[in-house]
Amino acid sequence: MQVTETLSDGLRRGYTIVLPAADIETRRSERLTSLSKTLRLPGFRPGKVPMPIIRQRYGSAVSAEVLEESVSEATRQVLTDHGLRPAMQPKIEIVTEDPTSATAARDIEFKLDLELLPDITLPDFGALALTRMKAEVPEESLEETLTALSRSRRTLADFTPEELAERGDDTGARDGDVLTVDYLGKVDDVAFEGGTATDADIDIGGGGFIPGFVEQLAGLKPGEQRTINVTFPAEYGNAELAGKAATFDITAKQLRKSIPPVMDDAFALTLGYDSMQEVRDDIRSRRQRELDGVSRMRIKRELLDALADQVSFAVPPGMLEREFEQIWQRLDADRKAGQIDEDDKDKDEETLKTEYRAIAERRVRLGLLLAEIGRVNNLTVTELELGRAIRQEAAKYPGQEEAMMELFRKYPALTDNLRAPIFEDKVVDYILELAQVTESVVSLEDLLKEPPPPAAPAAA
Repeated sequence: MQVTETLSDGLRRGYTIVLPAADIETRRSERLTSLSKTLRLPGFRPGKVPMPIIRQRYGSAVSAEVLEESVSEATRQVLTDHGLRPAMQPKIEIVTEDPTSATAARDIEFKLDLELLPDITLPDFGALALTRMKAEVPEESLEETLTALSRSRRTLADFTPEELAERGDDTGARDGDVLTVDYLGKVDDVAFEGGTATDADIDIGGGGFIPGFVEQLAGLKPGEQRTINVTFPAEYGNAELAGKAATFDITAKQLRKSIPPVMDDAFALTLGYDSMQEVRDDIRSRRQRELDGVSRMRIKRELLDALADQVSFAVPPGMLEREFEQIWQRLDADRKAGQIDEDDKDKDEETLKTEYRAIAERRVRLGLLLAEIGRVNNLTVTELELGRAIRQEAAKYPGQEEAMMELFRKYPALTDNLRAPIFEDKVVDYILELAQVTESVVSLEDLLKEPPPPAAPAAA
């Protein structure tokens, strides 16, 4: 095998490789001879088919198989001999014309182009100073959850004659009442999708609707009709409605009162608990796990920002381009859907591409750094951890768990999508064990406050 280096530019390498015709022919002859021993053709005894007939019928297929095998082995040998670690799948181009010809023995020449993983110097993790924010579940947050639980288990009942008499002439809907209505929403006098409902229970004084919707139902009596005017928020989820004025034709049908359950131990039994204290403890525990998850996300982001500031190395151009294309496709889809971020609305395309290419470069660099940390320190995802993640993912589809498990067995790429975040978390945990981490008790508001965005890398 002859190997000639044709390119050495940064992380790019190129080689021209020639496989001798004699080696190719030897492999081909051995494969055909092996085939002849078991081949069965009409008119011939098993193992007695003449070689010319075998070459005529199967020569091209065997040649293609030998070519693929020889090129793959040669590629692996070049990578091993030169100590190369490809960043992506190498690109192979066969130069020889008709390389699978079964009639002519010839040298096989092919080109091998690849991008290498960069040499990465790991930072001193012990010098990293990080803050882990810690927040306890506030009592008012616990009470809000209990109130929501009580509301979800409420019953609705008609007002008694005595209660109606106490209201006097004011029998219209007021705060705390539940008004059942039909409504039809329109924009420019045209009904829009999702703007129609029948027998909708509206809590007067409650939220959950477009601003101004519920407020305009106050005083409405069963049997009455009313048209109200509202404006969808600018950040409304449906881009076709965001910021637009709309009308709703309302027909009131029934007015009732909400009767919440008594929050006692008997109520707890209906939820599967022995006491209300158990209910409170369980809610607090689950809420605390949620807050701890937010805390981890914040320190993880702080860690990645710190690592991004400490490392600087070239990233493989192909990996950068692939990451940028994925980001840009998502951004382009958001723009077409009218969901582009407010900060990006007034920027021209060239500015956006520059900024998002910098984000792509940062992501690739951090990804390579975490992968190298894991490799150097022998951090791996065990089959037990992977199996647990697959079962957890399958459990998200009740009744279809076995079908989901079969999908994971059939398509390894789905498993890889689970493996990556597990590996990343193991690397992050490894670094946090070595870093200087200070715990800070903060309020719930401070914990949930959006942290400032990371600065773009200097290389951008």
